[in-house]
Amino acid sequence: MRISSRMLAGVAALGLAIGAGAKPLDQSGVEAAFDSGVSSADQLEWLKTMAAAPNHVGAPHNKANADYMLGLFKSWGWDAHIETFQVLYPTPISTAVELIAPEHIVLGGQEPPVAGDDTSGVAGALPPYVAYQGDGDVTADLVYVNFGMPDDYKALARRGIDVKGKIVIARYGVGWRGLKPLLAQWHGAAGCIIYSDPAQDGYGQDDVYPKGGMRPPFAVQRGSVMDMPIAPGDPLTPGIGATAGAKRLTRAEAPTILKIPALPMSYADASKLLARLGGPSVPNGWQGGLPFAYHTGGDGGTKVRLAVKSDWSLKPVYNVIATIKGATLPDQWVMRGNHHDGWVMGAADPLSGNVAMMSEMKAIGGLLKQGWRPARTIVYASWDGEEPALLGSTEWAEQHADELKRKAVIYINSDGNGRGFLNAGGSHDFQHLINQVMADVTDPETGATVAARARAAIRVGAYEGDKTDARLLAAAESGGDLPIDALGSGSDFSAYLQHLGLPVLDLGFGGEGQSGGVYHSLYDSFHHFTTFDDPGLKYGAALSKVAGRVVLRIADADTPTMRFGDFADTVGVYLDELGKLADQRRERDRKVEALGKDDAFRLAADPLKPVGAPIAEAATPHIELAALADAVDHLKKAAHAYYTAYADKNATLDPARRARLNGLLRDIDQLLLDDRGLPGRPWYKHLVYAPGRLTGYGAKTLPGVREAIEDRRFADANLYAGRTAKVLENYADRLDQARAVVEGR
Repeated sequence: MRISSRMLAGVAALGLAIGAGAKPLDQSGVEAAFDSGVSSADQLEWLKTMAAAPNHVGAPHNKANADYMLGLFKSWGWDAHIETFQVLYPTPISTAVELIAPEHIVLGGQEPPVAGDDTSGVAGALPPYVAYQGDGDVTADLVYVNFGMPDDYKALARRGIDVKGKIVIARYGVGWRGLKPLLAQWHGAAGCIIYSDPAQDGYGQDDVYPKGGMRPPFAVQRGSVMDMPIAPGDPLTPGIGATAGAKRLTRAEAPTILKIPALPMSYADASKLLARLGGPSVPNGWQGGLPFAYHTGGDGGTKVRLAVKSDWSLKPVYNVIATIKGATLPDQWVMRGNHHDGWVMGAADPLSGNVAMMSEMKAIGGLLKQGWRPARTIVYASWDGEEPALLGSTEWAEQHADELKRKAVIYINSDGNGRGFLNAGGSHDFQHLINQVMADVTDPETGATVAARARAAIRVGAYEGDKTDARLLAAAESGGDLPIDALGSGSDFSAYLQHLGLPVLDLGFGGEGQSGGVYHSLYDSFHHFTTFDDPGLKYGAALSKVAGRVVLRIADADTPTMRFGDFADTVGVYLDELGKLADQRRERDRKVEALGKDDAFRLAADPLKPVGAPIAEAATPHIELAALADAVDHLKKAAHAYYTAYADKNATLDPARRARLNGLLRDIDQLLLDDRGLPGRPWYKHLVYAPGRLTGYGAKTLPGVREAIEDRRFADANLYAGRTAKVLENYADRLDQARAVVEGR
């Protein structure tokens, strides 16, 4: 529901003016003044400086960047400081990958310099590694496991291939990288190699760097493999801030650190292993982009040594926190963040987003110097340690949890930026606001609005055969609000949304650049980004104007623009999906049972390439969703009634009723938490949005119920249907209370 057709800036409310003797500005005037302070040239200068040397946790240049930003923020008028936490962060002392048999080949090592990319030869980069694997030195037979996802292990089992005691090699893609060694560990593997296949981000997509932007043969994707679907943040201080004096677990006690060694690999090196594998030919869909037929291995003919030794010491992370105190509502915070650490240089991920955020801060500082003040307090943060485990943002959220729950209105995130179309995800009660902003910002390449370009892309994609969500296409064709994505994890919003229950938005442009080709590699550089991703940083300025508008509109709104009907309708869609999921599972279970009784799997298999029947599983029963359906009905009714009342009474609300209303709505999203958390991972408390236990970054909606059905934990499905119904009833009750305030009852 649209809360306000007219939102005045804090300057107007206070009678302040931009410029001596000028007439007080309305919101559009403030935003025009803000836009004039956003500069792509500034962003290019900052990006070149900040991406000049390696920026991993503990790197001298990463700390230098924090100090550099601190000085700039203060010069722009912000009250800024650096807040430090001490976190467990393993850095490699030594790494080794060797083919032992049928011949000896030493693999691995640092990526070589690339012509034209000045920073690709800079000293100080750590060798390719993945953080929070388990150190070890193992030699074993090699097995190719495709993407290393659950269905891949089921396919191997049907072919009689066991990975126990072996080293697996999985290609990047389909699932989050951390699941690949975790699932290997669960299946008894001794170690895990993860490689970049050219079909995913190399010459199978486009020309490779430096001719094009895609991954060259020796580029390696680094990353974290910590078991973050249990909890992000410092693994030794779950749930509390990792201050110097914090009580810590031992490394052996930390459940999110893996037990087996793992390393990433380029496709140049991986080809030397995969080309020598024997065993059966791979199942359909497992063939990658290398120029030979892939085999599973596992026949004892290909032995590999994998060894990792790490420095497991505590290291500092440096969060740069900047604040402007609100003029009339100082105890209500609008938060905005991006991180500044990278795996190496990190030009695209994350510094392109960080410099866009810095542009917002400079432009807001320009407003301050002209006499403007926001109504609510604005807090900007440049986080450290995001790449290994969302370290800086999670530790700050855990340390300041009580204050954030009392004061925070929203957290707005970005994490790198690119060229193309705006990607927006987050809390659906703010879906309408981001659509309003998209309609007010111009796409820098076409001159159309960001919203118009997004709608055109959806419609054309559907015409050309792309798999398009029906709701998204309907909205694009009708000109209505475009649905935003649900959020799982993988960036700094996670602690604020899923642990503290704050509403969040995650924003960034993409779809037309080629940063994916050098993702998490040495070649994610200033040269690559300004050549293949966002030349001139035009979309950096566009992101500043989108995110800055969201900040300014919420900071100065009489009542923040939350449209609860969007949230209610979206939850209704999620409920429908649950019913369909259960029905589909039951139907599939019946088919598998019938095929087994008829011996169909054996009869259908090629006798020369035998494939067994799937392992029998418990049949899917009917899940008790009635209470959840009733709660969704109540939520929809309450949201509609509140919308009607607010549209009628907003203009007549007196200050006392407005304050009571804002108090009821500020923390309404926190009602979606259950302090008992999700099964096996109590850190995640949100019962509408969560990362999937076996998707990593990917979102699971109504996760307590959905994942229980998927995992055949049917008692949990019924239990969490009831718990989810309870939090939705609480949310609907709060909307009923808010409507009563609006109506003067």
